[in-house]
Amino acid sequence: MNHTNSLRISSLTDRGRTSIAATACGDYQTQQRKSRRNAKPPIPRGKAIQPPNFDKERAYFQEVDSYELLEESPSPKKSCTWTMGTQDAVIPHLSSILQKWLISKRLNRSYGFPGSLSKILEAPILSKDPIGRDSFSSSTLKTPGEVSVEVNLSLKSIQQRLSSRLDDKHISGIAIQETCEDIEVAVSKLSLTSTPSSLDDHRQNSFSALLCACGQSVPSTLKDMLLSYCDRESIVKVGEGTYGEAFKVGDYVCKIVPFDGDLRVNGELQKKSEELFEEVVLSCTLNHLRGHEGPVSNACTSFIQTIDLRVCQGHYDSALISAWEGWDEKHSSENDHPQEFPENQCYVVFVQQHGGQDLESFVLLNFDEARSLLVQVTLALAVAEAAYEFEHRDLHWGNILLSRKDSTSLQFILEERKIQVKTFGLFISIIDFTLSRINTGEDILFLDLSSDPEIFEGPKGDKQADTYRKMKDVTSDFWEGSFPKTNVLWLQYLVDILLLKKSFERTSKEERELRYLKKRLNAYGSAKEAFLKDPFFTDLLIHD
Repeated sequence: MNHTNSLRISSLTDRGRTSIAATACGDYQTQQRKSRRNAKPPIPRGKAIQPPNFDKERAYFQEVDSYELLEESPSPKKSCTWTMGTQDAVIPHLSSILQKWLISKRLNRSYGFPGSLSKILEAPILSKDPIGRDSFSSSTLKTPGEVSVEVNLSLKSIQQRLSSRLDDKHISGIAIQETCEDIEVAVSKLSLTSTPSSLDDHRQNSFSALLCACGQSVPSTLKDMLLSYCDRESIVKVGEGTYGEAFKVGDYVCKIVPFDGDLRVNGELQKKSEELFEEVVLSCTLNHLRGHEGPVSNACTSFIQTIDLRVCQGHYDSALISAWEGWDEKHSSENDHPQEFPENQCYVVFVQQHGGQDLESFVLLNFDEARSLLVQVTLALAVAEAAYEFEHRDLHWGNILLSRKDSTSLQFILEERKIQVKTFGLFISIIDFTLSRINTGEDILFLDLSSDPEIFEGPKGDKQADTYRKMKDVTSDFWEGSFPKTNVLWLQYLVDILLLKKSFERTSKEERELRYLKKRLNAYGSAKEAFLKDPFFTDLLIHD
């Protein structure tokens, strides 16, 4: 069986993540990639830009100075320069490092960050309920603002499993505390009146936050990571993408992504620490939808499960090299040989469940399997929409994995309503969240596609390329916003794929049902609305 997993990524779609939390150190970002396009309306022709006048601002602040400020004003979202006389004071955007520092601290309270900075920064976040318990004790998923707590608990759980597998007993306690103390020292050196931190400082802070998120004080080696899961000789490569490789390791699939290095990966700049930190957060956020003890508002198991996370460093392991070369002989790899990575190269390894074959290569048997696929994808998107304002934004047929199991039903929870659906023995896993948009409750993570116009230049009539262009129309090129209609566009794409690209047993009546479904989807603004309103899904529900 030709297995594929979560690294099936086209060069058009894997471009690195942009988010509110990753726009710190604007000078650094512009060196690496195209500048972000401001999502603001153009200035009408004939209207000149007036020079700024700060008289009103000065008067306002003179008045404010006579009062005690009870709450500090929010920091500006982007770097800006305030002009006072002949001096320019550059105000860097600090939220990225501060947020990462806070999230990493909350992953494990035993880290015990000392100092007042922790208390000051935590005060508005660690709110307590009327009886004095930390809000982090809640286990109910409702709004994005409430779910951020659960994301931290999910990260902590993964971190604990990681820490328990480390052979070096010193990678805990004092060693971890010292690493996190270094982050506090680095953050404390930042000032609103100072110039932006150096590129090296920025990298070090982001790298330290990523290590803490993975429960490590120092990187592991790829060999040690592999030995945690299998005999190295049994490793086989199962997929590849622009930024890395996927290998079957025991019962799991390891996605290995190099980062922060100077060597280009398949012609592209390597991802940065902050981008991988966000991917860790996003993966664990969706991981949390798989359910936990206590009442939940939204739950499903249709997003690929992340088992563990590891930061590694060093040359590619010889077992991985052999597996890579075996794949190359059979499939003629489009990627550069990984033996080129230097000794100081760093990687993030995502250990994930094995989800099966992608839709492109999977053979559907009949119409029942086709509609099982559609109901599971639609309902999974609906659950993620309700929980996290989630939009996949790249749900092509390579990003849906399928497998067959003995069970004929599957349960979802959508806004506290338990829903049982018929599967006909087919189960799906959604992968690759490179273009996805999600609200974790603390940050909105998204990819700004306006800085990557090539993705919209695919051939006309190609269903995938057309869907990217439709998304651009829906979002008006403002990718930070919530536009669940994009999920509906990908549902229409999937119907087209079933009609045009997949051969399975079906009658002319069943084919008409698919065509009518695609047409009706135009009227829906979200996957949730489509599931709740469209008659196509009605007879797939199992009623108690």
